[in-house]
Amino acid sequence: MATIVDVAKLAGVSTATVSRVFNGQVVSDERVRAVRSAAHELQYVPNRTARSLRRRHSEMIALIFPDVSNPYFTEIARGVEDVARAAGYSVVLCNTDGDHAQESEYLRVAAAANMAGVIIAAADDESPAPPEGSGPAVVAIDRALRGANVDEIVMDNYEAGFLAARAIEDRGPLVVLTGSEAVGTARDRARGAVDAGAVDVIHADFGVEGGRRHALELLDRAERPGGIVAGNNLLGVGVLQAMASRNLTTRDIAVSVIGALPFTTLHPQAVPIVHLPSRRMGELAAERMLRRISGDAGGLERVVLRGELRDAV
Repeated sequence: MATIVDVAKLAGVSTATVSRVFNGQVVSDERVRAVRSAAHELQYVPNRTARSLRRRHSEMIALIFPDVSNPYFTEIARGVEDVARAAGYSVVLCNTDGDHAQESEYLRVAAAANMAGVIIAAADDESPAPPEGSGPAVVAIDRALRGANVDEIVMDNYEAGFLAARAIEDRGPLVVLTGSEAVGTARDRARGAVDAGAVDVIHADFGVEGGRRHALELLDRAERPGGIVAGNNLLGVGVLQAMASRNLTTRDIAVSVIGALPFTTLHPQAVPIVHLPSRRMGELAAERMLRRISGDAGGLERVVLRGELRDAV
């Protein structure tokens, strides 16, 4: 069985550097890659039991999402897991369905189970803040956690909305179909789209059914919009389904989407998409979490990632 000495020798670094990599401490990207590559080749697994006894917490991180079925959150989870697993941590995926009571329960369980940390995408602005003190380290991801003194890794949602609306602004009056008004992500995307020329905002939920239902209402209006900005990937699926049911294409009504459409969504016409670096968001959240776990007591960090407008088929 490979040891930390074997990994250090193959990677060409010291055992201290290997330890820092697996403890989530600051190490150059080049050395991190060398250590992870060596560990993978040697099938090295850190001694979790011994480390847990030294650290007084488990080798587990809770990842709390409002909707684990959304491919956007799946990509974030993959980024978290890649970084956490390389450092010897396991990730427990928790789905809240946007329920505050369930969020509180998962936070309680994480503390009771002595988990090392929690990465949470809040349901909305009213989500409970985790208790401060000696509990798990907490990082907010995708959505700010109001009233909580925690690190945040989020998207520039205003810009995403602006880009999505600007991509189809020449098609006539635009309507923004976005998530609940209680979610800051939804409000910011709508605000960006309005500043880019959208004339109406409809708040639904960030799901396929909400997109389909509200899109059908728009399509049945006496005066249809010239274009629809879908506030996330699932809303985009719902909008395209509604249009297909009315035998309409994006030549009839333009559609732009914030977030990549799931691979199961087939549509023959080009749909402008604002791609969001969700996997990178997960990686950054895990890296920040590991630094907190290792004792980093520095000031709170807020990282804002930017989307990229692309044409997709």
